[in-house]
Amino acid sequence: MLQGMDHKLLFDHMPVARMIVRHEGGNFLLVAMNNKACEFFGKQESDVTGKPLHSILDNENAEHITHSLFVSVKRQKPVTIQSLPTFPGNAQVPGFWINPIIGDDGEVSMLDIIAQPVLVDDSALQRERDDALLLLTSIFDVSEVGIIVTDHNRRIVKVNDSFVRIYGWSRSDLIGADFINIIAADERDLARRNHEEFIRGGIRSSGEMKLVRKNNSNANVLFTTATLELSQKRRFQVTTIMDITLRKQMEQSLRVAKEQADAANQAKSAFLANMSHELRTPLNAIIGFSEMMIKHTFGPLGHDKYGEYLDDIHMSAKHLLEIINEVLDMSKIEAGKVELDEQEIDMAGLIDSVVRIMANRAFNSGLEIRQMIASDLPVLYADPRLIRQILINLLTNAIKYSEKSGLIEVSASIEPDTKVMLLTVQDHGIGIPKDRIKEAMQPFGQIHDPTRSNTQQGTGLGLPLTKAMAELHGGKLDLESDTGKGTKVTIRFPKERVHLQTADSQTKTAMDIPQSAE
Repeated sequence: MLQGMDHKLLFDHMPVARMIVRHEGGNFLLVAMNNKACEFFGKQESDVTGKPLHSILDNENAEHITHSLFVSVKRQKPVTIQSLPTFPGNAQVPGFWINPIIGDDGEVSMLDIIAQPVLVDDSALQRERDDALLLLTSIFDVSEVGIIVTDHNRRIVKVNDSFVRIYGWSRSDLIGADFINIIAADERDLARRNHEEFIRGGIRSSGEMKLVRKNNSNANVLFTTATLELSQKRRFQVTTIMDITLRKQMEQSLRVAKEQADAANQAKSAFLANMSHELRTPLNAIIGFSEMMIKHTFGPLGHDKYGEYLDDIHMSAKHLLEIINEVLDMSKIEAGKVELDEQEIDMAGLIDSVVRIMANRAFNSGLEIRQMIASDLPVLYADPRLIRQILINLLTNAIKYSEKSGLIEVSASIEPDTKVMLLTVQDHGIGIPKDRIKEAMQPFGQIHDPTRSNTQQGTGLGLPLTKAMAELHGGKLDLESDTGKGTKVTIRFPKERVHLQTADSQTKTAMDIPQSAE
């Protein structure tokens, strides 16, 4: 044990960890630990006194220190050892001094273990500072982004190579100058206010501004700023600058191109609408007079061939009128001039009426139209004329592209999970190649089939019109098709348009909806 109060106080309050151990029977027992050692190992001196040294160390460190203690005992000389990387506290203790204490019998009775203090190497710190400064300077100089440093008076104190190269100024032009001088004239007041605010409040900011190049041309740039405070509370603003002139020019070009495209599209829609109106008037006359002649309203025509020609004239005129109507409808939808006349519709009645109208055309093509309508189908709140046209368009396509003796299925139901109404028309005809479905959904996107006659080709507006009419009601058109496997078109009407009462409980029926002749 340590003797004397003065010695004990000196031992306990040493600024480094220190322990006394006794060599006894091949073991090294702890005799005393000072305050730093207790703090370092997280132990109380009373808890470890008399216990083996290895009780406060892991196996690796215990073996390392014990070996050094044995060397010191054997040689009876001080030993210096380095700490292992796994030593508790790690870099806090670089190593230990071990001093043997030799008794009156000439043998080592105790050993004094003193931790080596951590020495501060000022030269190493200076090297680290120099390395950090060199690294930051290198980043500043090699950055491809322009960087300017200004003081609290807006004077430019540092500028990197990229800024000089990109904007044409020399360092002698810039260093010491007011940075306001390189800002476009119409933005200088704002830049002056911003700089004062950023410097005063240490605010980080970013945005766009216009700089003046050496050749007096303007450059659009994206800037970010940060305020640095150095010794003596000196504040500087660091501004990084990225040139976006080309991007702004591209944006302007795209904006002009879009405006031109919109104008051209509006002109096209106006032209199609005017043309369609102009053509429909003489066509209605042709259809009306040909019908009178076919019916022999004012007597027989004479030769039978005249009757055949009249049938051809009447059919061609009706076909042309259908095309004009499709073009007119599409131009109205694109121009946003379609207003919905919404009512509660008995969908079962509407579907049945359309199927009856299309039945003759289907019969002439050797086709059967089969209805599969849910018995408790609710009413749909929509524009009956457009819903009817949707169904006519889908059935017309199905009949046009089905093989003889084929089947066309029309179904309507409520999807259980989403409560949306599904209207589906499915045929088993020639189908559309999967890789051309997107093309078929574009206006005038005809998918020509050389094996079909020209009479089967329309404007290519049927499906796009149907899709547009569905979307006017907040609905969605899904198309599934493949060559030789037919086509399935499903219209999904949102649940907001599905009213809970069934068709039996409403007064509006499909018979009330105006039906145009086919």
